[in-house]
Amino acid sequence: MRTWIRNVYLATTTLAAGMYVTLRYFVQSFRRGTFAGHFAYPERPVPVRPRYRGFHRFDLTTCIGCDKCARACPVDCIYIDKEKAPPPHKGFVVTGFKIDYTKCMFCALCVDPCPVDCIFMGSNHDISTYTRDGCIVDYAKLPLAVAWGQATLNPTTVQESKRVSLPVWTKTAEPAKPVADGKA
Repeated sequence: MRTWIRNVYLATTTLAAGMYVTLRYFVQSFRRGTFAGHFAYPERPVPVRPRYRGFHRFDLTTCIGCDKCARACPVDCIYIDKEKAPPPHKGFVVTGFKIDYTKCMFCALCVDPCPVDCIFMGSNHDISTYTRDGCIVDYAKLPLAVAWGQATLNPTTVQESKRVSLPVWTKTAEPAKPVADGKA
């Protein structure tokens, strides 16, 4: 009987101590306020550290379509569409550079193998959407200022880029230089 009473007492005291801690944090949360209230989040962005790994930044003008970033990605969330360049040029023309952010784990392993440094991790942390389709961003269809800018990638521009059927920027062939024959 003595053991049973001791077990009941021990259970009651540990339950009371746990409830005291829970009640104390519950009251503190009301005094402190919310996280979003402290930073005024929608109006002003939350400050982030300089090495923060947010949503990618991509420069289509320097990309050579080598697929090294897609091969380095451990979860295969980068999809590159490319075509052979027209005859005066060599290499590839990138027509689509999609990243599926429902799979991306923001490890930055795609940044290091890029030979021309056309992709890096940005500082944006919010691209919330109502559908999973909004989480697939095609950087080739975004305007260059948005795709390469530091803090301009937002859900509205991503949704608008899905309505565009062709890439915004394409490489154009340089005009042929006149050949000097020596005949004048």
